[in-house]
Order: sequence, then C-alpha cells, then structure tokens
Amino acid sequence: MGFFDKFKKKKENETPQKESNLLLSMPMFNSEESYSLNHIIDDLQNYWKLNVSEVSGDDSVTTFKIENETVAVAIMPVPVPESDLEPIFGFNYLWKNAAEEVPNHTNHAIVSVLASGTNQLERFKILTKVNASILRTSNNAIGIYQGTQTLLLPKNLYLDFADFLNQDMLPLQLWIYIGIINEENHSSIYTYGMKEFGKTEIEILKSPIKGGDLYEFLLPVLSYIIESDVTLKNGETIGFTAEQKIKITQSKGIYLEGETLKFEM
Repeated sequence: MGFFDKFKKKKENETPQKESNLLLSMPMFNSEESYSLNHIIDDLQNYWKLNVSEVSGDDSVTTFKIENETVAVAIMPVPVPESDLEPIFGFNYLWKNAAEEVPNHTNHAIVSVLASGTNQLERFKILTKVNASILRTSNNAIGIYQGTQTLLLPKNLYLDFADFLNQDMLPLQLWIYIGIINEENHSSIYTYGMKEFGKTEIEILKSPIKGGDLYEFLLPVLSYIIESDVTLKNGETIGFTAEQKIKITQSKGIYLEGETLKFEM
C-alpha cells in the first residue's frame, strides 16, 4: 500500500468506536421451502473447510459453533417487512431489479453471529460464509438483506463476492454500503458500515473525479484500514505513491450522521 505504511495501528489506550455485539443478516426465499440444515453444515465443512461443532436444533431453529463463534439460524415464515426494504430499493445499485424481485419473496431466515470477543473481521468472514452456504444450497434463495448496512444483495453476486475470501481478499461490497452521488460537474462518495469495525465513516465530497473512479480508489483504502486495523486521523495525508498526498480532515458528516473523515480529492 506504499504510503499507507505510515499509519499506526490503534493504541491500547485509545477508545475505539463501539462495535456491534451481534451480527445479523436475512437470507430471503421465494417459496415456503427455504434451507436444509444438513446441506448448510455440509457446505460449510466441504466448501469453506470450516470446523463446525455443537450443532443443535433443526431446519426451523439451529445453533452451531464455527471456530468458537456461536451462530444461530432461524426461519421466519413471513417476508421481511416492506417498510424496511422499500426505502433502500432506489440506491442499492448492486441489485438493480430489487424493486421488482424482492417484494415477491415469501419468507426469510435470520442469521446471527452472537456476541463474542473475537476480532470483528473474523466474525464478518463467518457471517459471510454462512450466508453463502445458505444461498448456494437453496434453490429458492434470492439474496441477502443486511439492514445494519442498508444492503440488498442478489444471490449470484453475493456468492461471487463471498468467494473473494478463498483468494485472501475481503468482500467489502458485502459488508459496507458505498454511496455514490454523481452530479453534473462533480461526484461524491461515502461509506456506511465502517462503524461496525470500530472505524470512522469516510466521505469524499464534490470531487471532479468520476464516481466510479472514486469507488475504485476507495475499495483498497477500506480493505487496508480493516485488515490492518489502521486508524486514520484528522490532519494526516494518504496516498498510493510518495507523490500522492490526499489530506484528511474530520468534521460533521454531510451524507451521514455524526463526524466523518473527509478525503480532499
């Protein structure tokens, strides 16, 4: 990452932003037939090569352990409430037909990775692998809803991004919403979900750079922050080369509540 090496990891005496104690996602299905517990466990063990233990329950409600993390899966015989989904149809660009396809689902599951002291990154990896195993082994699964990050993700795209984990890459698109605002002469971009990793959300405002290019720039930055547990600070600069020095400031968010880090680009 070049110049990113100058950033220090969070010190022990620093107070991190509060991380969520519970990770949640909601796989959605378009018929009464949802998932098979046996198929999920088999996929976790054989596709993801995970150690799954202490399996308890059945297809309706189950708990099990993965790498000492407790996972719970329960089927809900109703769709996700429309009031939760409708407000985010318009800006979930990763599922372009969500407004037509999602309202047709008939039931959903709740996947939970219960509270623990394990590194948040490892817990998100487990959540992703469980979601992917459910999607891969259910013909009737259509995608995943993650309300905490306002993410709606279609099945095939989710599976493609989840496979990044087999390549030692982070599927950030499944964990963090990246909002893109393209206007006539400039673009803005922001993150929503960095707080789940104890990090400050990021905004790039009114940049002459196209939104797609800002997106491509931001992804490796987010990956580095999360994977290396880097804390960016007000007044520092970042860049991929010695010549590139992008100033960081911290102030009240424009597209988000609370304070955000602004990259001046």
